[in-house]
Amino acid sequence: MEPREPLAPFLLAFPGPLRDRLVAAVLSGEKVSTSGLLAEYELEGEDLPPVGERSALIDSEGREVAVLEMTEVRVLPLGEVDLQHALDEGEGYRSVAEWRAGHEAFWHGEEMREAMGDPSFTVDDGTMIVAERFRVVEVLEGGGASSG
Repeated sequence: MEPREPLAPFLLAFPGPLRDRLVAAVLSGEKVSTSGLLAEYELEGEDLPPVGERSALIDSEGREVAVLEMTEVRVLPLGEVDLQHALDEGEGYRSVAEWRAGHEAFWHGEEMREAMGDPSFTVDDGTMIVAERFRVVEVLEGGGASSG
């Protein structure tokens, strides 16, 4: 096995049951997109990932389970998220309204408000989100499925 360059971590949600479900959905091929808040990137002083960047999908135990490659990055208002993006998140949403309700529950949750440093943080139609599309390049040992 050839050594590889260290990869930036790709984190979905917070460690725990939600991250476990999301990682499993990525590994199964159901989840090929995700949404984050532009404000998170700004707060952490992080640049948006460029198309073509590879990163390591991290599970709740902190293990690298797959290598992902960014295939599309869009910044758009929350109110403009389309059905295809909602479906491609692989979380069983059947409509944009369902997708939005699920994401608002997460973004308005205690962990996110704490991470944002604002106990009353809320999103609205104009909140800018980062819609990322990716593909699994390699499933790493212990990652579950085989790569293809």
